[in-house]
Amino acid sequence: MRWDAFLEQVQERGEYGSPQEAERSARTVLALLGAHLVGEVRAELAARLPETFAVILLNPLQATEPLSPERFVRATAAWIEGATERTAAWDVSAVLSVAADAAGEDLTHRILLQLPPGYDLLFGHPET
Repeated sequence: MRWDAFLEQVQERGEYGSPQEAERSARTVLALLGAHLVGEVRAELAARLPETFAVILLNPLQATEPLSPERFVRATAAWIEGATERTAAWDVSAVLSVAADAAGEDLTHRILLQLPPGYDLLFGHPET
C-alpha cells in the first residue's frame, strides 16, 4: 500500500484534521503492535505497509509481556500527547483497521492468533 493511500484512510477513519495527526497515530500504534507480533506474520504485515511504517513495525518498542487490548489502548494514550483512553481507542481502531485492510483476511486472522483475545474489535474484524 502506498504511503499517501494508507495515511488518507487512517485520516478518514480517525477523522483527523490533518495528515500529520494520522501519521502520529499510525507511528505510535504500529510501534506498539510490532512489539506483539513475531516472525513471518510481522514480516508479512510489514511487506504490505508503506516502507516507513514497515520499518517502524519491524523495529518496535519493547514489550515485556503481551498487552491486553485495554492495556494496549492505555499504552497508546501514554505515547500520544494529549490523548485519553477514549481518543486512543479511536486512534488504535483507525490505524489497525487500515492495517487489516492492507493485510487481507488470511494475514489478519494469523495476526489475531498472535495477540491476546479481544484485538479483533480493534482491527475492525469481530469474531463471529
